[in-house]
Amino acid sequence: MSLDVGAFLLESVPFARTVGIVFDEVGDGRAVCRLPDREDVRNHVAGPHAGALFTLAETASGAAMLSLLGDELGRATPLTTGARVEYRKFAKGEVRAEARLLAARDAVVAELDAGGRPEFDVAVELTDGDGVLVSTVVITWTLRPHRR
Repeated sequence: MSLDVGAFLLESVPFARTVGIVFDEVGDGRAVCRLPDREDVRNHVAGPHAGALFTLAETASGAAMLSLLGDELGRATPLTTGARVEYRKFAKGEVRAEARLLAARDAVVAELDAGGRPEFDVAVELTDGDGVLVSTVVITWTLRPHRR
């Protein structure tokens, strides 16, 4: 796919730019990005705010999804429909997100081809500056077909 997914997301989702997300890798249903340690995204105990962590996870999941399904943007709009979040440890420093699409591209596209509205999950692990797993997130996405 020729789409620069990271640049596309940062342009089309201004909030991801606002919190300062940086993309490191995107491709083959996987994305790695990070949230630099910045005072303006910290909470009352000096760690990254839960909202900033969720934004990082959701953005990484979108990049992973688009890396395999971005070619479908001409006929469907990707939307999140749900999320399951576990905050496991207090995050310190920069936080890294690694996301991976849990569905097969062919299955998602086949459902879209059949006139359906496919739903699928993207799993995300967040690790802090020390490499400690601080959160796991599963984002559920759908591709809503464009109306004709």
